[in-house]
Amino acid sequence: MTNPDEPWEDGFQRCVDFHGHACPGLAMGYVAAKAAMAWLGENRAEDEEIVAIVETDACGADAVQVVTGCTFGKGNFLFKDYGKTAFTVLSRAKGKGIRLYARPNAFPRSTEYYVLSERVSSGEADEKDLENFMNLHRQRTLDVLTMAPGEIFEFKEVTVPLPPRARVLDSHPCNRCGEWAMASRLVTTNQGLLCASCATELQ
Repeated sequence: MTNPDEPWEDGFQRCVDFHGHACPGLAMGYVAAKAAMAWLGENRAEDEEIVAIVETDACGADAVQVVTGCTFGKGNFLFKDYGKTAFTVLSRAKGKGIRLYARPNAFPRSTEYYVLSERVSSGEADEKDLENFMNLHRQRTLDVLTMAPGEIFEFKEVTVPLPPRARVLDSHPCNRCGEWAMASRLVTTNQGLLCASCATELQ
């Protein structure tokens, strides 16, 4: 349910409920995912109709999951650890997708915001610092939500090989620890089939 104390719409509130708090990063993922879905003319995925690729594990990734319906569990939410605020959404039915990359100059750097952020992170912030930081944090979130997607992101149509649909695979025990793992993740060694963690420990 939308928080009556906040002006944002139900869709973003659902992201807040999932993520745990509102923040500018979450808002960026929300705006990007909504814009991508609108560009594709698609609805939230019930199964694997949509594939999402995120290039950061920061807050925006949670909003992408909520808006697109893509999740790790369904196998249609992919993480590439590139450290970029970039999101790609693909439609299986249409065979195309859109990548949104955050423009580096979309938000002028606020010295006050980052100084306060450092104080809060280090535990040095007093009550007034915390109040000022939260006010600025909330305002930056609202700024993202009220800007046009094209002001924040560069759009690029892409055609990316789609991952195969999720399959149910057999599991087998690791010869070393005895724990069961998916057969496709077991590693063949001179000690037999080992799970990835055991194989790494032996290197």
